[in-house]
Amino acid sequence: MTVTGHYVDEFWKLQKRVLNFCNVPLPHNRVIIFDALYKCLVDWEIENKMATIKIDKASYNDIALKNLKSTFNLLKKKLPSDGKLFHVRCCAHILNLIVQDGLGEIKGIIDCVRDDIKCLIHSEAHLIQFSNIVKQLKLPSKKQILDYPTRWNSTYFMLSAALEFKNVFPRYSERDVGFSYVPTEEEWERVENVCQFLKIFNDVTNIISGCKYPTSNLFLIEIWRVKEILDKNSVSELDYLSSMATWMM
Repeated sequence: MTVTGHYVDEFWKLQKRVLNFCNVPLPHNRVIIFDALYKCLVDWEIENKMATIKIDKASYNDIALKNLKSTFNLLKKKLPSDGKLFHVRCCAHILNLIVQDGLGEIKGIIDCVRDDIKCLIHSEAHLIQFSNIVKQLKLPSKKQILDYPTRWNSTYFMLSAALEFKNVFPRYSERDVGFSYVPTEEEWERVENVCQFLKIFNDVTNIISGCKYPTSNLFLIEIWRVKEILDKNSVSELDYLSSMATWMM
């Protein structure tokens, strides 16, 4: 677990420092998280200077922060605004949860594209043959990207890159009988629709995940922008995201 402290220095410049980087053994329950956090704050002697703790949205984190706040109250540690701003859930993490659910709606297509790209990048001969078709179609030469399934934005980059070569995949499959699957035109259209939304989420995530400028004054505007765009568009795969974005309000 990494504990990072953010503060404003004497020159009113935003600063951040890693306060602790420690192994937190499984299972990650409320007691272990609480103990690790509390020890870090005490070791740095900043338990009287805490304003807000931002942490991922998880039930054990919620309870750990509730116990930490309760402990501070028992020890007469005064929190700013009576602790109303003490526990803040990470907005970028909530966005990640929303997008992961959205990607689940086209999981089958994503798995197929991922398998196809694995087949290509794991063989120099396959890549050369694929590149030859790209040249024949006079398309820009770009690398295929393989995603990390736990990082939704890498999946977005993979799908966006694959879309540029959607006309190459069927031609390549004619030359390689082992090529597992080629998405249909309708499936490519669904991928394109989803990527339009993922671009918005990616832009918003980059803005609210900044570490060199304050973000607490930015996230509400950006989340509202996501909600408005989702409300204006009718895409069956992502209709439910609008209600989830509303819940975040």
